[in-house]
Amino acid sequence: MQIETLKDVLHWTKEFHQHLSQCLSHCADKNTDERARMILAYLSDHEKALTKVVTGFEKSGEEHALNTWCYEYLHHHPIARHVHCDSPFAELNAEQIMEVIVDQHRQVIELYRSLASRADIPPAKELLDNLKSMEEHEMMRMSQSANRFEEM
Repeated sequence: MQIETLKDVLHWTKEFHQHLSQCLSHCADKNTDERARMILAYLSDHEKALTKVVTGFEKSGEEHALNTWCYEYLHHHPIARHVHCDSPFAELNAEQIMEVIVDQHRQVIELYRSLASRADIPPAKELLDNLKSMEEHEMMRMSQSANRFEEM
């Protein structure tokens, strides 16, 4: 996918969450650890919900902000396509699963942070700051929920 504008970044993020949800769901039935299966199912649902949230940003974002170019930054710092299913979650325990998920979300947060620091117009900066805050909040929610699974 060629990413040139913030709208493209949102579309990529939506696909990221969608793909991650599908991969987590696919691996949930194959993992032999019951706690890991529960976390995989929970995370899959959570990623599906995040897909819808990002879709909302895509639809409701200010057109001027969405059409802001970010090609130059991404040209120098390309987004690596996720490789979630290349090392299946089915083979990981609950702690390892969370490490991978948190790392993936941190990369998305860092992308938003970097783009926001370079945004030339206030609506673009506001959009990116809102996306970054949403991702940070959702990552914390997922981590807290995973900790509750550990207590079971």
